[in-house]
Amino acid sequence: MKPPRRVGFDNYGLFPLALSPLDTLKWAVAHKAEGVAFSGLTDAQQAQIGPATLADLREFAADHDLYLEWGGGQHIPRDMNSWAPKGLFETNSRAAREARQLGTRIVRSCSGGLMRWSGTSPSTDELLWDTAAALGEQATMLRDHDVVLAIETHFEFTSFELLRLFDMCEVSPGDWLGICLDTMNLLTMLEDPVRATTRLLPWVVSTHIKDGGVLMEPDGLTTFPMPVGSGVIDLARILRLIDTLPEDVHLSVEDHGGSFSLPIHDPAFFARFPDLIGVELASLVRLSEATAADTACRPVDRGEWPDLCEQRMAQNLAALQTLRGTRG
Repeated sequence: MKPPRRVGFDNYGLFPLALSPLDTLKWAVAHKAEGVAFSGLTDAQQAQIGPATLADLREFAADHDLYLEWGGGQHIPRDMNSWAPKGLFETNSRAAREARQLGTRIVRSCSGGLMRWSGTSPSTDELLWDTAAALGEQATMLRDHDVVLAIETHFEFTSFELLRLFDMCEVSPGDWLGICLDTMNLLTMLEDPVRATTRLLPWVVSTHIKDGGVLMEPDGLTTFPMPVGSGVIDLARILRLIDTLPEDVHLSVEDHGGSFSLPIHDPAFFARFPDLIGVELASLVRLSEATAADTACRPVDRGEWPDLCEQRMAQNLAALQTLRGTRG
């Protein structure tokens, strides 16, 4: 029988504490986490990263039996504000090199775009082709470093589009591209989290386990994170799906404040999700009804997050560890 998936957290949830990477690992030990995914660092922290720092992190993690995952990767070769082309090879080769020095194969990739919310952005198809071309040039480098660029289910591409991207890159699961599964971001991309997880499952190599809610409001839908076990995402079912994977995929909690507005009543916005089918939209409506019925399921303002983050991340860890043991 396989051992249970290890439960840790993504360092983004603790960003307001301004912890150094080593102090983040110490926080993990103090709160009984089993690992840390460093999805990104501040510019000042990144400037301090070198072989000696990475060696210290690797040694501390080994001494305390912590898994490590790395970040800093990107996949869309555009400036996400001006949309001007930009090179990604140096950025991703640095992240891959650092991951190898840490002893991890996982490099999380996120370009952070909200393309569908802007009428001036390039089309999704254009960005897919640009991304496929840029990533194709990095395949040998990523294989040479023996790392997987784990594209987060963020706000750039839907699960359907990510599958098309992998096909365009002529890559198979287990090779140099994979998925960092953010369970709550799927809601924001108008996808049912369980259905989207099922679509992407063979590609999942990393996770951001995040609960959430979705409310139907006059302007459309509003999605937001919630503490693990307090939202409407069927995390237990998602964990069962992840358990079917033969690979050692870790369960990393992520959380933050804020909410996302989805103006689905705007035909132009709605048209930017051509793969959305009726059964999936109906599922989101049902989730919104469940959210509305639970008056405690409401977003936290981003401005309040710094005062809440430590308590909520500790709460998330404990809740996910309990869920891991009771989902059978």
